[in-house]
Amino acid sequence: MKFLEYTPLDHISDFLSHVNLGERTVKGSLEAYSCKHTGTDKKLSLSLENEILDYLGKSSDSDSSSPIDYLCCRSSRKTLIYLLLTLNHIYPDHDFSAVNCQQFFTEENWDSFKQTFDTYMFEASKEWFETNKDSPLLETLYKALDEVVKISECEIYSYNPEADADPYHEKGTLWAYHFFFYNRRLKRVVSFRFNCVSNLALADKLNDDEEDGYTFLDGMDM
Repeated sequence: MKFLEYTPLDHISDFLSHVNLGERTVKGSLEAYSCKHTGTDKKLSLSLENEILDYLGKSSDSDSSSPIDYLCCRSSRKTLIYLLLTLNHIYPDHDFSAVNCQQFFTEENWDSFKQTFDTYMFEASKEWFETNKDSPLLETLYKALDEVVKISECEIYSYNPEADADPYHEKGTLWAYHFFFYNRRLKRVVSFRFNCVSNLALADKLNDDEEDGYTFLDGMDM
């Protein structure tokens, strides 16, 4: 996977890096990647493929929660592997399990994504419009995504792990969403994650970090 730089995505990502809404802060990030293997991707891809095939060999068709039908299709396995490789590049220190992660991916469409965005990013969108009156945030996002991955050709997935397995989760998180826009023909994927954190929790975390720092300094011989 190779990180791709796109100014329109960067502009939105910069805005969403910290949107203070008083009692809470919305944060988000957009990253685009080429699905061409680089570095250790090929080795990791093969490892993930073997894990999935091993999982298929041990699973039973009678298991109603099993994603066997999906994983039996080679193109679906490739899609899953691309999404996992993208996560691996975003969070290089986190261990992603092919089997567990597959159960957290849900196929979406633009309407379901838009509904989530409109509901949870309503206030952030108002903040955006204060300084970008020429184009609403969702419209700007659509144009940027369309430039990179062609929305009409995209497969859209949401990633919904448990909080303790989510590398994006932080103290005081009120809600969090992670979507992937994957164009099979262009072999590109865009990751869009956004969350909302209580400012009280952020302040507590800052105080804890400062106290830890003071404790460390107090114990030093000067």
